Amino acid sequence: MSPARSRAKQKSRRSPNPTSGGDPIPVSLVHLGCARNLIDSELILGRMAEAGCLVTPDESEARVVVVNTCSFIGAARAESFGAIEERLSAKRAGELDAVVVAGCLVERYKRDLLRQYPDVDLWAEIGDYKQLGAEVARLGSKASGPAYLEAGRLRGDEREGGRLLATPGSYAYLRISHGCDHQCSFCAIPVMRGKHRSKSLDAVVAEARELIDIGVRELVLVAEDSTAWGREHGAELPQLVEAIAELDGDHWVRVMYAYPNRFPWELTALLRDHPRVASYLDMPIQHAATDVLRAMRRHGSGDQVRRILDRLYEEVPDLTLRTTLLVGFPGEREEHVDELVELVERYRLGRMGVFTYSPEEGTSGFDLPDRVDPEVAAERAEWVLAARDAALIAAQEARLGQRFEVLVDEVHAPLGPDAGEGDLIVARGAFDAPEVDLACRFAAPSGRFRAGDRLEVQALEVDRESDHGALDLIVEPVSTDSPEESA
Repeated sequence: MSPARSRAKQKSRRSPNPTSGGDPIPVSLVHLGCARNLIDSELILGRMAEAGCLVTPDESEARVVVVNTCSFIGAARAESFGAIEERLSAKRAGELDAVVVAGCLVERYKRDLLRQYPDVDLWAEIGDYKQLGAEVARLGSKASGPAYLEAGRLRGDEREGGRLLATPGSYAYLRISHGCDHQCSFCAIPVMRGKHRSKSLDAVVAEARELIDIGVRELVLVAEDSTAWGREHGAELPQLVEAIAELDGDHWVRVMYAYPNRFPWELTALLRDHPRVASYLDMPIQHAATDVLRAMRRHGSGDQVRRILDRLYEEVPDLTLRTTLLVGFPGEREEHVDELVELVERYRLGRMGVFTYSPEEGTSGFDLPDRVDPEVAAERAEWVLAARDAALIAAQEARLGQRFEVLVDEVHAPLGPDAGEGDLIVARGAFDAPEVDLACRFAAPSGRFRAGDRLEVQALEVDRESDHGALDLIVEPVSTDSPEESA
C-alpha cells in the first residue's frame, strides 16, 4: 500500500469490510504527540483502511474512535488521559460503540491501564498495527476478540507499510529510525520506543520516492536521534540525506532531531550547498550549563555545545538552527539559567521549544534530590522565552524586503458572505519547519494557489497583532501569475 492522502476536507476513505460482511464501520482517529507519533497515527489509519473500515476525519460520524496517545511528559499524559475519558463519556452516552487506545501510553504502562479504564474496548502497544486494523473492523461487527494487543517484536530496518497521510499536500514526515540509545536522565523514550534501530537506506529511499510521486514537496526526516542513523551498518546520515535529495522531483529535504554528540560533519556541506536540502537543522541541546548537562546525562559540556554551534554557523553561514531547552531540572540554579539565556542571545536562537522538567517514572532522574519548585521552573522558562522572542523578532525583521521561495501549506477560502473575496495563503520558507515554527501569509485571488505550490515572495512586514500567527511574515508574491500560468 503506497502512501495515500487523508485531509480534513477530503471525503472519508471507503472500502469493502471483509470482517463484518456489511457496511464498513465508520472510524476516526485522535492523534496526540509529536511528528514521530503522527507517523504511527498515519500507519494506524492505513491499517484500518486496509481492513475495510470507513476512515472519517469527522469524529461525530464515527462509531469507533482510536486514541493514539503520547506519554513523553506529565502534560502529555494528562492530555492523553483526558482524551480517553472524553471518548468513554461519549460511549456511555451512546454516541460511540467502542473506544480503542494505542501508542506510547500503552507501551509505557501496558496492562496496568486495563484496571484504570475497564470500559476501553481495545488496547494496542506500539507495533506494525496490522492486527489493530483487523480488530477495529471486528469491533464494528460486534464480534468477540482480544482486549489487548501486544507489540511482539520491535520494528526494525524494514518498510513500515502504507500510510494515510494526515499532513497537507505540501509536506510529509519520513521516519528514518526507531528508538534511542541515549540514557538522558529526564527522558522515558527508550522505555517506550526501545534501543536505536536504523531503517535501511533502501527502505527509506523507497518511501521517499513514493511520497514524491504522490506530490509531496517537502520530506521532513524525523527520528528519536536522526544523527545516529546508519551507524550500526557502517553508514552515516549525510549518505541518506544526499540519496533522498538526489531523487528525481521538485522537493526539499529537512533534518529534525539531530543529537549534538558525534555529529556527522559531512552533513554541513549538504545543508550549505545542496539546492534540495534546507539550510535548517533541528538540534535539541537541552541546556548550556555543564553541571546541568551532566546531571541530565547528556554527552559533553556547555563549552562543547558552544563549539558545536560555532562550527555549524561557520560551515553553514545562512543556517537556521532550531533547538529544544529544558529548565527546572533538579539541581538547576539561577546562574545556570542566566547561562542559558546568554546562550540564546549569543546564538540568536529564535526558533525553539522550552519545557519545564517533568519527573518521569523509569528514568534515572525520577528520584533526584534538589527538585526545583514548579512555579520557579515556570518563571525560569519565561526568562528563556523572553530571550527567544527577542531573537525571533530580530530574525523576522531582518527578512523584511528580502525575496525568497516559499512552499504553500494551506489555502483558506473566505468564510461567510461578508468575508470578502480571495483566499488566505499560508506558506513557509526553508527557514521554517512545519507545525513547530512560523509561517508566511498573503491574500490571493480565489483558486490561484493550492497546497504544494512553490513561488517567490517578498517580505513586507511582521505580524505583531493577530492572536493566531503572531510574528508570521506578511509577504506578497513577486509575480502575480499562478504557478501554473508561469510554467
